[in-house]
Amino acid sequence: MPWYTLLVLAVAAERVAELVVARRNAAWTLARAGIEHGRGHYPVMVALHTGLLVCCLLETLLADRPFLPALGWPMLALALLAQILRWWCVATLGPYWNTRVIVVPGARLVGAGPYRFLRHPNYVAVVVEVAALPLVHSAWLTATVFTAANAFLLSVRLRCENTALAQAAPA
Repeated sequence: MPWYTLLVLAVAAERVAELVVARRNAAWTLARAGIEHGRGHYPVMVALHTGLLVCCLLETLLADRPFLPALGWPMLALALLAQILRWWCVATLGPYWNTRVIVVPGARLVGAGPYRFLRHPNYVAVVVEVAALPLVHSAWLTATVFTAANAFLLSVRLRCENTALAQAAPA
């Protein structure tokens, strides 16, 4: 379990790095007349992602979940691939990437990097990570509960983001 704790702590550190980048990018977009949308669901999203990390460790510890190599190694690979995809999205969007929904009116939609293939590749990374990270150490209850909660949250988030992008994009 010590190595799994280190993995979850590494993901937590990655989340802090995301927030640092997001804060810098928010200042950049707001300075360019960016408009924030969906403030109401943002605290729920933060709580969900924080809860996921905490529950990964709690379930593994309290329910004495074993590491099952046939499940754990593929899930670790998926969790790592999700991180790679996430940071590819961050790099592709540059200063427009954010954990909040902030759009600059008149800015063109990005069609490079993973956005050539999917409209919201970052959310593919989120979905994969929410399911895979707990399953690295057989925390199936955490994977199930947070996958369901994340599905609901993403339905709200995607509606918000798609509406904001449609309103801001040039005709």
